[in-house]
Amino acid sequence: MDYFVEKKSVVRKIWGKSDTVLFIFAGASAEFALNKAVDWLYFTGKLPSDPLGRLFSTVGYARRIVFSSIDEANYAIDTMRKIHTTVEQNRGTTIPDWAYRDVLFMLIHYSISAYELLEEKLSDAEKEEVYNVFYRVGSRMGLKELPPTYIEWLPVRNMHLTENLQKSDYSADLFKQYKKHLGAMRFKVLIEGQKLVVPDRVKELLQFSDFSLLAPVVPVYKISRLMKMDWLLKNILLPSDYKDQINELDVQPGKNDGHLIKTAVAKDLS
Repeated sequence: MDYFVEKKSVVRKIWGKSDTVLFIFAGASAEFALNKAVDWLYFTGKLPSDPLGRLFSTVGYARRIVFSSIDEANYAIDTMRKIHTTVEQNRGTTIPDWAYRDVLFMLIHYSISAYELLEEKLSDAEKEEVYNVFYRVGSRMGLKELPPTYIEWLPVRNMHLTENLQKSDYSADLFKQYKKHLGAMRFKVLIEGQKLVVPDRVKELLQFSDFSLLAPVVPVYKISRLMKMDWLLKNILLPSDYKDQINELDVQPGKNDGHLIKTAVAKDLS
């Protein structure tokens, strides 16, 4: 069977561990809130009512593509495009192409920054590998103006960060919802985690300091993983309502999970 991402790819290493994926989730949750097109995420009302659930759905969907066969991954990508087209028809306007690219760019950036925070620095070739996977996702979706290589993508990413982010009433409300659903202590942990992976432009708009209280904790956490004690920290810091989803992040979808792709994509992106 041909897979969308090769079994030995660093992309599978990145998306195959719950802690790395949770930092991807943390960074994306900050940048999502600042995107000028975030009103689209409010259109159905599902994001503000369950922001953590929606972000877990998006992350879970991306993981399914990473661990699927080419045919299954393409089906999932095609279905995602169709669902967004339906939302556009219901609203009577089109989601800007740059907004689709922004989401894709988040997955690229936070895949790299989260892995480098918790594991090790990626080589230029590995970064290119990460970019290529999501480039193929974007190409399948029909996105335009995607740079062909990681190096050519970097200035485009910076341009998007400058032009497409702003702090708005939606931003404030979304962070308010994060705090409501997480609780004050876990919300503080989220903020400190975001500081470790978001780019400077996001820090500037959210008025984040460069120092994170989690910075000295990360080395300790790495040791706890070696001692198989990381589950204890996760149980303390993460909401019990989402523990099943979090535990599933450590389980790579199997080769017989193709039938789950069709139902999961429709549910997660509706």
